[in-house]
Amino acid sequence: MSVSSSHSAASRILKIGIVGFGSFAQFLSKTMIRQGHILRAASRTDYSNLCSQMGISFFRNVDELLEAENDVILICTSILSLSEVLRSLPLHRLKRPTLFADVLSVKEHPRNVLLQVLPAECDVLCTHPMFGPESGKDGWKDLTLMYERVRIRDEAICSSFLQIFESEGCRMLEMSCEEHDKMAARSQFITHTIGRILSEMEIQSTSIDTKGFERLVQLKESTMRDSFDLFSGLFVHNRFAQQELENLQLAFNKVKQKLVEKMNEEQN
Repeated sequence: MSVSSSHSAASRILKIGIVGFGSFAQFLSKTMIRQGHILRAASRTDYSNLCSQMGISFFRNVDELLEAENDVILICTSILSLSEVLRSLPLHRLKRPTLFADVLSVKEHPRNVLLQVLPAECDVLCTHPMFGPESGKDGWKDLTLMYERVRIRDEAICSSFLQIFESEGCRMLEMSCEEHDKMAARSQFITHTIGRILSEMEIQSTSIDTKGFERLVQLKESTMRDSFDLFSGLFVHNRFAQQELENLQLAFNKVKQKLVEKMNEEQN
């Protein structure tokens, strides 16, 4: 079913409760508020002043957030804290069946925990906006939103939530959580790993940089803007990442071996 198959989806105002209000949740919230959705947030850090400025209701107590009759509960925790946060939610406070959606950079892990923890009547939508505050600062047009309708009964609310991204011009990519994690281990995780390695090498711009080296410096700098918790989460909670790390090491050893062989040839 197409995300935009329901014309009413575009105009439906959603009540969205956000669990975890760090930089990524703040980034998404700006667009949701501009579209006219009603937002509430709860977070371990006190964001009451920021939320007040943005027009978002901030709850110090997550119990009150769950009691506020939201259409959607959006999970924006870190990968590493997800399980602990979800298992601590007072889900008995929910007044009615609710759509739970996550935006984490791994997908099988949140899907599994959500299905284990949530009441059977709650819907589950797993999403990964393949962009962030830097790449999405000038708009979301042509940026990718990956999603899987894991357990959806209320199609209207699910479509309305996806419409937030579609109406901004996102490329909507429906994909299984497993397929996402396979691909992300080869793309996102490897990108972060290379960036971290370059940081450990302390590479810096020089007066004779090639364009290729400039891109490597940019990769290092953009990678290091993300926390080590995010990077380690991409490894710990993506079952395909360990194999990719081993593949990277094997490939490095092969390249090194070829160079050493060539050097030995030249010396003999």
